Amino acid sequence: MYVAAGTTRVGESGRPITSSNGSFMASVASLSASLQQRVSAALAAAVPSATGADPLLRRSDRADFQANGVLGLAKKAKANPRELAGAVVTALPADELIAEVEVSGPGFLNITVSDAAIVGTLAARAADDRLGVPLKDAPGTTVVDYAQPNVAKEMHVGHLRSSVIGDALCKVLEFGGEQVVRRHHIGDWGTQFGMLVQYLIEHPHELDHAADEKDAGEASMSRLDRLYKASGALFKSDEAFKERARRRVVDLQAGDPETLALWQRFVDESKIYFDSVYRKLDIEIRDEDIVGESGYNDMLAETCDLLEKSGVAVWSNGALCVFFDDVKGKDGEPVPLIVRKTDGGYGYAATDLSAIRNRTGELHADTLLYVVDVRQTLHFRMVFETARRAGWLTDDVTARHLPFGTLLGKDGKPFKTRAGESVKLEDLLDEAVQRATAVVREKGEKIGLTEDEIRTNGEQVGIGAVKYADLSTSLGKDYVFDLDRMVSLNGDTSVYIQYAYARTRSIFRKAAEGQRPAAHPELALEPSERALGLHLDAFAETLAEVAEVYEPHRLASYLFQLASLFTTFYEQCPVLTAEGGPAQVENRLFLCELTARTLRQGLSLLGIRTPERL
Repeated sequence: MYVAAGTTRVGESGRPITSSNGSFMASVASLSASLQQRVSAALAAAVPSATGADPLLRRSDRADFQANGVLGLAKKAKANPRELAGAVVTALPADELIAEVEVSGPGFLNITVSDAAIVGTLAARAADDRLGVPLKDAPGTTVVDYAQPNVAKEMHVGHLRSSVIGDALCKVLEFGGEQVVRRHHIGDWGTQFGMLVQYLIEHPHELDHAADEKDAGEASMSRLDRLYKASGALFKSDEAFKERARRRVVDLQAGDPETLALWQRFVDESKIYFDSVYRKLDIEIRDEDIVGESGYNDMLAETCDLLEKSGVAVWSNGALCVFFDDVKGKDGEPVPLIVRKTDGGYGYAATDLSAIRNRTGELHADTLLYVVDVRQTLHFRMVFETARRAGWLTDDVTARHLPFGTLLGKDGKPFKTRAGESVKLEDLLDEAVQRATAVVREKGEKIGLTEDEIRTNGEQVGIGAVKYADLSTSLGKDYVFDLDRMVSLNGDTSVYIQYAYARTRSIFRKAAEGQRPAAHPELALEPSERALGLHLDAFAETLAEVAEVYEPHRLASYLFQLASLFTTFYEQCPVLTAEGGPAQVENRLFLCELTARTLRQGLSLLGIRTPERL
């Protein structure tokens, strides 16, 4: 369980981390996993028919862990639960893991692990570059569909959650060994592009103006957005233009050179803009991951033919539809999934179904995740059911819609500008960085941060604050966008966690030359050291939970609690001036180092950076 004496590894501080005694374990079993195994074996020893019984182990306020499985087992065996609990205690092995077991209540087991076991297990984690986080035994291929901006339209706050949540899930899954295929299903096809191309053909002066001012980023997109709005207004008010725009869609789908050339220009300029926004958000969007609606155009007709020939889809009122027994409108009439419209055009359903065919058939994915807002719940339910009827989603493939809630203003309503328009994502990010920089400057000037450090830290703190506020909220819930709270050094914020990390770095900067981190399992731990150590040991299990249920807020919660426990440890346990002598200084530095590595790794998986000084 322990890193062997004399072994070393270099920590973030540049100093080697060593362990004072013990033996090295090739794989790191958590304390709870080790206890689970021992208590399960003891249950089987007490009741032979209980082989493999779940001891129902959990963290407890009464001890380190509590096992509640005795009660259910006693009921099945028709035994006295307290007597059975005593028999289980007797059957537990006497080793270095368990310090004390107490039978409480009707038959609960309160279990305290030894200080040596805590430090020894942490030493094994520290010896691993992955902090003891195992790779997945049988990794598969997961396609994550997230960050779906629209070509020729400015990104707004509605694009934030999909982008941030999707990026964090990709990072966590990849860290666990899963092969992740990112898919940015951008809106780059359909009626709106026939409308936009036709408008520009009929208003060449606006096209020339755009050519004269060809530039990247927000200015270019603002211009495209204005053109989009102007064409949309004409589409609504002029029936003749509407008809010409619809014919232009047919030209686009047929590959007309002039139409395609204009369309490609919109896409290329929009990608430059998307890249500029995602750079601010500190999210990488690779061109090869962008496969928009247009990427499946060649498959749409075949998708419809396959659905029709298999009987999954039928013609109704001139449209190709899929019906469901349990999907009806307010009038009680069936509400179909429309795959092909009455005018011969293809809707979102045809594109999404073609994407499923591609992702399962060509990419061989066994898991499909869609990070899309809650309003699309019914759509994805119908699409997945259609794909299963068609045989494109088999029992070997999991398809999950991960719906998320709405970003709200302080008034509790969807976040809008005072004029009632959606807030531009770039404006929101710029304001977050501005607020965070003011907070960083106030503290940074006291510790001698340079202007470059203040600017860089302000960006990392501001963007981290926006991401963390989103990721610390469970997916299905709405949350209020409150920058003042987000950049606060107090409370459940990323700044609080970043500050805890910076505090660990400050400790090492102040350490004397001979003071180094080293694990000493022979030392007794203070209560705050124990609490910190037990929580550090739960990092791998937390990541496993996130990867299983696709809920990044569990990792955010873990990191906030870790930062809180470290703060308590810091306040109650002097590190560099520990009264227990050099060994205790080394052990506490070891806890600081492992805390820093865990905070940095955890925040990195959420897409949040960790400044060295704050």
